[in-house]
Amino acid sequence: MRYFIELSYNGKNYHGWQIQPDAISVQEEINKAISTVLQKNIIVVGAGRTDTGVHAEQMFAHFDIDIKLDDQYIYKFNSVLPEDIVVSDLQAVADDKHVRFDALSRTYEYRIWLGRNPFLLEGSWQLHHQKLSISKMNKAASILLEYENFQAFSKVRTEVKTFNCSVTNAEWRQEGNLLIFRISANRFLRNMVRAIVGTLVDVGSGAITVEDFRTVILSKNRSNAGLSVPAKGLFLTAITYKDE
Repeated sequence: MRYFIELSYNGKNYHGWQIQPDAISVQEEINKAISTVLQKNIIVVGAGRTDTGVHAEQMFAHFDIDIKLDDQYIYKFNSVLPEDIVVSDLQAVADDKHVRFDALSRTYEYRIWLGRNPFLLEGSWQLHHQKLSISKMNKAASILLEYENFQAFSKVRTEVKTFNCSVTNAEWRQEGNLLIFRISANRFLRNMVRAIVGTLVDVGSGAITVEDFRTVILSKNRSNAGLSVPAKGLFLTAITYKDE
């Protein structure tokens, strides 16, 4: 039987989702916990790959096991997982359902705190002395929906078959001192959201214009885009499937 698990995690202590040599990852911790509980070697498949230090408010993974599991296993998994990784749901699904390939869209949020807040150091990028034009940043963000190739915002020397992504939503909103960028797409490139945010902040600060932002996209050149903002402000917030 195949099972989907829904989980969340604070990425501060992890070198991203995916297992890698000589570095602790979220996937490795989940594999160990589920294998310990089920007394079998379990390798979970994730719906995506968050980078080092990136958080997830909603992530999905699947694994196969030849026994029937019920909700009590949610508690059992959490009892052996680190406190910064939490499983919230467990569902049996069709054997051919895949957390990654069946996902229709993914949504990320990037959070900026305008000023200083000692309690938000780990979950936001804090800008102390910079004034930003939210209206200009939203005008530039809307341009993302006009294009598919986002090589300009992709990590250099990344191995992908295509740089095309279908962005369906990209907007900024402000809640007091908290500035939140939300973007949804069918897929994302490595470092894409952080590079987009860095370039949009350049628009907001006046370092480049809204039309310059369009030129960056058309250039397909990462060196023309802005800085890659800190990972600690980035959250994977939602993954959608055809059959919820």
